[in-house]
Amino acid sequence: MDLYQELILDHSKRKVGHGLREGEAAEVHHVNPTCGDEVTLRVHLDGTGPEAHITDISYEAMGCSISMASVSILAEEVTGETIHEAMDVHEAMRQMLTSRGQDPGDEEVIGDGVALAGVAQYPARVKCALLGWMALTDALARAGVDVSTTSQGESA
Repeated sequence: MDLYQELILDHSKRKVGHGLREGEAAEVHHVNPTCGDEVTLRVHLDGTGPEAHITDISYEAMGCSISMASVSILAEEVTGETIHEAMDVHEAMRQMLTSRGQDPGDEEVIGDGVALAGVAQYPARVKCALLGWMALTDALARAGVDVSTTSQGESA
């Protein structure tokens, strides 16, 4: 088994950030109607604006190993980051996953997220991998963050 398959299986089993915790700035529930994957995600913030820090990502989820691994990777990679930094990671993940295999991902930016690069070759599975990431942007928006101005190197 290659390293990437092991990372996906490891994250789908050990689930970084799993279990809903109190004190959230916002909570959202997202469902992938194509396959039935679900995630309830809470984002915990310290501060305001794009320089606020994400102090915790907590979630309950059910679904395939790809969606479970992806939300675990999300929690691992963006907890402790500023919203601006987290949105840069989000954009890099989105670009890689929607590239149809043309973007291998940058491990310096997305960390263990590179393990999901192969998903880009299976369009039906891209939504599985993006479910948690879309929930994050929704939760940030519900917490009052203007996510349209916090990605791709821009600042609010």
